Amino acid sequence: MQNDLNGRRVAILVTDGFEQIEMTGPREALENAGAKCVLISNKEGEVQAFKHHDKAEKFKVDLALAKADPNDFDAVLLPGGVINSDAIRIEKKAQAFVQAIDRAGKPVMVICHGGWLLVSSGLVKGRTMTSWPTLQDDIRNAGGNWQDKEVIRDRNWVSSRKPDDLPAFNRESIGLLMEMQSGKSVQPGERESLGARS
Repeated sequence: MQNDLNGRRVAILVTDGFEQIEMTGPREALENAGAKCVLISNKEGEVQAFKHHDKAEKFKVDLALAKADPNDFDAVLLPGGVINSDAIRIEKKAQAFVQAIDRAGKPVMVICHGGWLLVSSGLVKGRTMTSWPTLQDDIRNAGGNWQDKEVIRDRNWVSSRKPDDLPAFNRESIGLLMEMQSGKSVQPGERESLGARS
């Protein structure tokens, strides 16, 4: 499976306060499968990760949210973390980004509190998903079907509840991307000029 996702580009949307393992775990799995992941933020320079309630590592931002074009990506990953998810859900650029990804039928991979952005973007109605349990009312009130499962695949969405679900989340996310290999929206030559983690 080393290069099954070769040439696929995955946008990771975060701001300060994201749950570290919910970004690094999927990123590592995706990159091991051949994808290129790009850390996108409304913050410049670095973003602060958390491990539950405590500050963890800082990570270099690859691309400013203001300059991020969803047409340049094949999928989006939305890590959780209460601080991160509560802040990014009101970012109009982040909302527009996930709306465009979803409209194109590209994979949306979301875990834990990351679902708040999908709620605020008006995308949850009629969708089946899971999340950290405290989001279930938000999702249901937005017209979604919330279920308590380690991973749920609903068309182009993959969702999970928490870090313990990462093995299943990573497996389903990679599987979804592999299924959509034929739906390229950006040619390989165009990809190389875009910011990516080396």
